Amino acid sequence: MSDSPVTKFISRTPQRFLKTWGTLMGFFLLVLLFSVIRPDAFASVMNFRNVVEQVATLAITAAGVTLVMVTGDFDLSVGAIASLAGVVVAKLLVAGVGLFPALLLGLLTGAVLGAINGLLIAYAGVSAFIGTLAAMTAYAGLTLFVTGGTTVFGLPEPFRYIGQESLGPIPISVLIMAALVVITWICLDYTTFGQRLYAIGGNRQAAFLAGINTKRARFFGFVYSGVFAAVAGIVLTSRLFSAHPQAGAPLMLNAAAAVFLGMTAFREGQANVWGTLLGVLIMGILSNGLNIVGVNTYIQSVLTGVILVLAVLLSGLAQRKE
Repeated sequence: MSDSPVTKFISRTPQRFLKTWGTLMGFFLLVLLFSVIRPDAFASVMNFRNVVEQVATLAITAAGVTLVMVTGDFDLSVGAIASLAGVVVAKLLVAGVGLFPALLLGLLTGAVLGAINGLLIAYAGVSAFIGTLAAMTAYAGLTLFVTGGTTVFGLPEPFRYIGQESLGPIPISVLIMAALVVITWICLDYTTFGQRLYAIGGNRQAAFLAGINTKRARFFGFVYSGVFAAVAGIVLTSRLFSAHPQAGAPLMLNAAAAVFLGMTAFREGQANVWGTLLGVLIMGILSNGLNIVGVNTYIQSVLTGVILVLAVLLSGLAQRKE
């Protein structure tokens, strides 16, 4: 005898709850775990403030990558773009260019590099993986060429404020992160452009047949990602108060892991900015907690890789069920 509709609803409710809120519950359990293990060092307002400040650049990068991954594309070049944009700004500042012109040229660098990615992938038809992998290699090589493989020092003091100072109790880098996350949320959920991106990610051919210019939308997705990566590179350069040619390299893998983690939360199987932010916080809390506990940094890299694989598997399962 088959189950009644009421019985089916009751049996599915816990599953739906876990699919929607399970990742968020995992985040709180992670916080609780480290709070119990090291309450003196971990469970403090100052430590949580440090965590948020440390993940600001990752959250900015991941927010841009989210827009690309909504369409089903991928961007491996964001770390290299962040490094190059940071180097461009640093070089200009050392050369005596004013702060605001240097910042604008740094953002323009991200936009141009993102546009190159968009042309390759959306219009030339190159695979997003291959195209951005090639772009990452080229941009990283260009950064090394510009710097000669050395770190750029001697930045003017006002530049320090972006990455190291606070507005009241809140770090400026966190305010920048919050603003860009909200902008991405509004763009994806409350604009026609965002809805078109979701339509392309759902079924690119159907979106094209519905009259959506899929190439243009995907192109601007990469431009958006490039600009956000440039912002992250500028904030990171200010935080370090120097520009290392490979400073942004870790952002690529961590941003991908955060977005895939986010695809297991809130919008099942879909990239979404609040899920991405949750993924960033999970990675930040995990890294901070493991450091406090004293776990080897190499083991932390292994755990990051494991998290990425699990996130991809979970998001893939969710998409197949959809």
